[in-house]
Amino acid sequence: MRRAMFRTALISISLFYLLSTSQTWAEKRPAPPKASKTQCCDEVRSLKVQVANLTSLVEDLTKKQDSDLMKLVRQVMDLEKRNQQQEARVTEAESKYSEIHNRVEIMQLQGAQSATHTTSDAIYDCASLYNRNYRISGEYKLPKDEFLGTPELDVYCDMEKNGGGWTIIQRRRVGLTSFDRDWKQYRNGFGTIRGDFWLGNEHIFRLTRQPTVLRIELEDWEGAIRYAEYGFFTLSNELNSYKLLIANYSGNAGDSLRYHNNTNFSTKNKDNDKCVDDCAQLRKGGYWYNCCTDSNLNGVFYRYGSHTKSSDGITWYGMHGPNYSLKRVEMKIRPQNFTP
Repeated sequence: MRRAMFRTALISISLFYLLSTSQTWAEKRPAPPKASKTQCCDEVRSLKVQVANLTSLVEDLTKKQDSDLMKLVRQVMDLEKRNQQQEARVTEAESKYSEIHNRVEIMQLQGAQSATHTTSDAIYDCASLYNRNYRISGEYKLPKDEFLGTPELDVYCDMEKNGGGWTIIQRRRVGLTSFDRDWKQYRNGFGTIRGDFWLGNEHIFRLTRQPTVLRIELEDWEGAIRYAEYGFFTLSNELNSYKLLIANYSGNAGDSLRYHNNTNFSTKNKDNDKCVDDCAQLRKGGYWYNCCTDSNLNGVFYRYGSHTKSSDGITWYGMHGPNYSLKRVEMKIRPQNFTP
């Protein structure tokens, strides 16, 4: 019993000592320093300055980015313009190259034509030149022929492809010549033999008074090349609105011109189509419109084939649908009895 009382007293003394020691340590421990109001304000101001600087830096970067973007857009437009100019220069250089090689031959040809006395001797088209051993493709001048009633005419002759002897009546490959023309321009022809052109309905009519073959060569922007050939092709005279007559299709492009067979030629100021709509106005080019579908080789030249908002491009349904404009088109003719 005495031992228990002694143990209890010892525990009580130990607890009292620990409590008094911890209180003394707590009283002597220094209190943490309090931040002054001035110091807090300085820190806030410093943060505001940093935020303002960052905001200004972001604005400067945004302005620079916009400026760089505008410069890039201008550079792209400038490159596109230069590309078009370069294409025109290449076309002109090719024509000049052919002209240099053919100049002497053409002078000889004109001299020989002045002595022509019979229709059988006439220089009628590129096939006639081919048969006289003119075998270089390029620009030629067909002399005036009183017997056939044909005026002097500049033509481009393809003397090398598909047997040669072809007279080009239409070409689209550069895109710098508008084909949205009136009746008179389509009758007489427009463009340049060295680039894009339409030979003229009156000239085509005269060239097709003999049995004629028409070949149409097409190329899209993906590099696919196809053709459509008609073993019979002729135009009526102007009194009959240069009506189209074709037959005997062959090729791999699809027979997209057959729909327009036996139709008159239409332009934006002379509507001769068989449709309620004015197709020449709608499709922006003169053509033999039955109605405004299937083909239009005289539409608008859209670079890279994109014209999804309308169907007024250079179209041939056998290759692509109405919202695709072809990269290159060439129409050429030669007599049915031509033999290379």
